[in-house]
Amino acid sequence: MDEALWGLHCLEQGGWGETLHLQLTTVPTDRVRGGHTVNSCFLEHEFSLPLFSPGLSPEEEKAEGSGLGISRDRAQFKEPDGMAEGRFYLLVLALSALGSVCVLFTVYWMWSWHGGFAWDGSILTFNCHPVLMVAGMVVVYSAASLVYRLPQSWVGPKLPWKIAHASLHLLAFVLTVLGLVAVFRYHNNKHIANLYSLHSWLGITTVFFFACQWLLGFTVFLLPWASLWLRSLLKPIHVFFGASILALAMASVISGINEKLFFSLKNATRPYSSLPGEAVFANSTGMLVVAFGLLVLYVLQASSWKRPEVGITTEGQPLLRERE
Repeated sequence: MDEALWGLHCLEQGGWGETLHLQLTTVPTDRVRGGHTVNSCFLEHEFSLPLFSPGLSPEEEKAEGSGLGISRDRAQFKEPDGMAEGRFYLLVLALSALGSVCVLFTVYWMWSWHGGFAWDGSILTFNCHPVLMVAGMVVVYSAASLVYRLPQSWVGPKLPWKIAHASLHLLAFVLTVLGLVAVFRYHNNKHIANLYSLHSWLGITTVFFFACQWLLGFTVFLLPWASLWLRSLLKPIHVFFGASILALAMASVISGINEKLFFSLKNATRPYSSLPGEAVFANSTGMLVVAFGLLVLYVLQASSWKRPEVGITTEGQPLLRERE
């Protein structure tokens, strides 16, 4: 293709929120002789460019530069299409049902095979431990982690969703602490050693990471003291440990179910190896917990359901000063 001369002409310039209309003219070099066009044939292309990002007023553009936390990138939000959004809500419905089943199966296991619940330091106090751990560290924790995957959280102020995220995690942590109190209370009342098994090591490590994770999120992403640089540095770590804690919680639950079955069926008429009814039911409950956790991790990693990044201006503003 021959080289061409290019000409760019402004046809019309609109005001704020309108468009800049341009005309592109190309003249082939074989029609240029001696610095002037021999043949007047040329090609014209007209196109338009937005003068400003749509959706931001002049006041918002000005506020962006003054640090009020309004980002020009907000105009880049991309709503999920109807089919993707429909699949997401179907998956959320399935996760809600599966999470409820996990908790109900754990309650039924403790109630039918181990006598129910109490808070008197007896074995019935211990029965609260698996229920509280499955409910707190797995189900409620997962619900808190999925808050930012809701399409409604993609637009508008982020502060309400941050508060919901932190509040659900706090609820999960409270349930987890109650679960720990139940098992320590039973062990101390019966003079049983604490924290000697692999299950207990996994569990206490998970709770420790969870506590650090919540404190990090509260102090860095909620309180106004943290700098933009610090928030940007710690956000990937916060996201990584969020998923890792769920994986550790799943491992703790599975090892706990296995340990409980070994203890409860040790002197039973039908040993664990013969798969009595309790073993089948408890193993099935563990598999449901694994399926639930893997589905949650899949949703967390799926890029099509992640909240779009809106730029460091919005992300970096302290939440207590975020605009309503």
